[in-house]
Amino acid sequence: MTKDNRRGIWLMVATVFAFACQDGFSRHLAETYNTLMVVMLRYWVFAGFVLVLALRRPEGFRAAVQTTRLPLHALRGLLLVAEIVIIVWGYTLIGLIESHAVFAVCPLIVVALSGPVLGETITPRRWLAVGLGLLGVLIILRPGGGVFSWQALLPLASATLFALYSVLTRLTAGVERSFPNFFWPTIFGAALMTVLGLPNWQAVAPFDWLLIGAYAATAVASNWLMLKTYEAAEASAVQPFAYLQIVFVSVIGVVVYGEHLAPAVALGVAIVVTAGLFALTSERKPAHG
Repeated sequence: MTKDNRRGIWLMVATVFAFACQDGFSRHLAETYNTLMVVMLRYWVFAGFVLVLALRRPEGFRAAVQTTRLPLHALRGLLLVAEIVIIVWGYTLIGLIESHAVFAVCPLIVVALSGPVLGETITPRRWLAVGLGLLGVLIILRPGGGVFSWQALLPLASATLFALYSVLTRLTAGVERSFPNFFWPTIFGAALMTVLGLPNWQAVAPFDWLLIGAYAATAVASNWLMLKTYEAAEASAVQPFAYLQIVFVSVIGVVVYGEHLAPAVALGVAIVVTAGLFALTSERKPAHG
């Protein structure tokens, strides 16, 4: 299948815009209701989405979801649940902008973990990128500056969990077909969130059901668009545009929630994004010397 990178780039822009809208809805809902219930509703809708995909697979449902790595998928599902719950909780405590500013270091944590977990050789250029990214995070968090709080560590913990999930996904990708890799963590996550979320159910105001519907729609749309993005284009061509999510989230944070983009946060984000792009270009080029 011929790749269309230009189409893939536009799909990636649409993907991260949908993810940013999803995050905006999740902040409002998690401030109004408890985080576990909100994430549970998200998982219910997404699990329904992947079940429909599985039922429509040409090879049939059973063949589509067949796997030899069920325990590993269960672990990935647990990591993803923890990552989502922690980042959504972070939205309610420190806002969208600062949460995503710190979370932007995730691709660099993936680089750091790819050595010990995957056995990949990490070049000095890529270690430099990791170091620069961590410097950017320190600027955002400003430890010792009188404004640091433990809540600011939530998006860093979330980024670490998602990086580990991503590395384990790469580990299974070599021995597993792509659809079971996508299907089983969602199903395990939905089951776990049902156990955690149902005891914390709260009555929902009528208007908020519309917001929950919009939240669910953006959750499905963002993941569907992401699938289409990687079908259309090479990952290396579209990945830099994923950082636009920080821009979209910042606009939502400022316009909808009245958040403030502090100069130190903007500087830190610029350093983290630059380091991430540097790591990406280093990955494309063969190492010299």
